[in-house]
Amino acid sequence: MKKVVLAYSGGLDTSFCCIYLTQDLGYEVHSVIVNTGGFSEEELKGVEERAYKMGVTSHHVVDETENFYNTCVRFLIYGNVLKNNTYPLSVSAERVSQATAIANYAKEIGAEFVAHGSTGAGNDQVRFDMIFNILVPDIKIITPIRDLKLSREEEIEYLKKHGVDMNFEKAKYSINKGIWGTSVGGKETLTSNLGLPEEAWPTQVTASEVKDLVLTFEKGELVAIGDEKYDHPTKAIQALQAIAQPYGIGRDIHVGDTIIGIKGRVGFEAAAPMIIIKAHHTLEKHVLTKWQLTWKDQLSSFYGNWLHEGQFHDPIMRNMEAFLTDTQKNVTGKVFVQLHPYRFQVIGIESPYDLMSNKFGSYGEMNNAWSGEDVKGFSKIFGNQVMIYHKVNGQND
Repeated sequence: MKKVVLAYSGGLDTSFCCIYLTQDLGYEVHSVIVNTGGFSEEELKGVEERAYKMGVTSHHVVDETENFYNTCVRFLIYGNVLKNNTYPLSVSAERVSQATAIANYAKEIGAEFVAHGSTGAGNDQVRFDMIFNILVPDIKIITPIRDLKLSREEEIEYLKKHGVDMNFEKAKYSINKGIWGTSVGGKETLTSNLGLPEEAWPTQVTASEVKDLVLTFEKGELVAIGDEKYDHPTKAIQALQAIAQPYGIGRDIHVGDTIIGIKGRVGFEAAAPMIIIKAHHTLEKHVLTKWQLTWKDQLSSFYGNWLHEGQFHDPIMRNMEAFLTDTQKNVTGKVFVQLHPYRFQVIGIESPYDLMSNKFGSYGEMNNAWSGEDVKGFSKIFGNQVMIYHKVNGQND
């Protein structure tokens, strides 16, 4: 019997794949779920139970949460990466980590095939296929949803015919949850004008009182919230998510260009990522120089786009990660943040590396390091070449 490793989440698409591969194709299916911080122990047990009910030979859980942070998320924080100035790459980043872990597992158990539930319209099919081709080029890829060109309604009808009992109303929305945010896709995101209804958001808004937080960063990483210190940044992220998500902070719809060249929309809720990125960026604006910030913006944009397109294993990514890490030497301090329903505000920072020290002067007021005459001379020299340009070219007007 042919052995296939199935990237399994327990949702609609992978449930279809499980039944189809076992009952229609007669494969020996070994399901694997990669946890990047989006599943509780109880949820993982439920996914395992569903997998065995659908006929898998074995089910395996890979916990990639800390590794996902160490190899990917921390660089998204260092780079303040927001795709199209909106999206913190919640799912696109974790797909790279998941595909890598699945490829390694398929190789470990000697599978002949690896399968995933991607459709033919989105980015995930490229990310999974490409990473499998890079890491396990001798293992063949099966993609039932894409190959059969199935709609969600057709998948639901198929599963009902095979006696699968699941919440098909909930299955109308595709939800992917990880430590770096949750994506939400449904009929509304297939349009250009509709927003997601309140019930589609995984976390409902229950908090209304204004809340002040103090976030502590050490070399660019979130290590404490208030007086609570954490032994790994993933725990700090999860704690901040629990505090901020009930405010409805970090909800938005991202519009972007897919890898395959079409436009796409996806809803997401990412309270902790959005707060961390904005807090971290504010701290950086105080402690880094103008040119550090300028080059970080350029390289971070490329890093985020290349990661979004699944190119995590390109060695240029390691080169940029080295640069980003080096910029974080002095990104240490406290950031003061205030939470409100549906929004937050970064109030200010405290850092021993703050370059805005009044020892050197205050913006718009008297400066201690130079005189007015110094500024007159500097201004004349600084604009000298442009003055020459206008004199020369003005003669030809």
